[in-house]
Amino acid sequence: MELQTALNVQISNWNVLYTKLHRFHWYVKGPLFFTLHEKFEELYNEAGLVVDQLAERLLAIGGEPVATMKEYLETATLAETNNETKASEMVAALVSDYKSVKEQLIQLAEIAENQNDVITNDLAVGLIEKIDTHVWMLSAYLGE
Repeated sequence: MELQTALNVQISNWNVLYTKLHRFHWYVKGPLFFTLHEKFEELYNEAGLVVDQLAERLLAIGGEPVATMKEYLETATLAETNNETKASEMVAALVSDYKSVKEQLIQLAEIAENQNDVITNDLAVGLIEKIDTHVWMLSAYLGE
């Protein structure tokens, strides 16, 4: 996978996550509503910033970021929400998605390193660190 393609996959996946997190934010119910409602908002705000970072990096290296919902869905490796209704289902879906995004970020970091693109490599590694924290915290919520 070439660098620009890998960046567009990330842009698409983070946009799918952004939308999924919004849905979870709106539809979460139960005794931990306030905690998860706030956490999902924090995560979708972060996803929005990540999309911008990735797109700007792609533009800086001469690429063209995908920029429509149709392109996001065609390019993303993440699936849209499965209409999860329980908080635990929502959190489990996010753990799975974040793990998938991390695997592809590792590939992006390797591609960037092989092309001596330290900036893109640093961006990918920084995102991996964030994801590791999210997976740990969300998994703790699930008791895993």
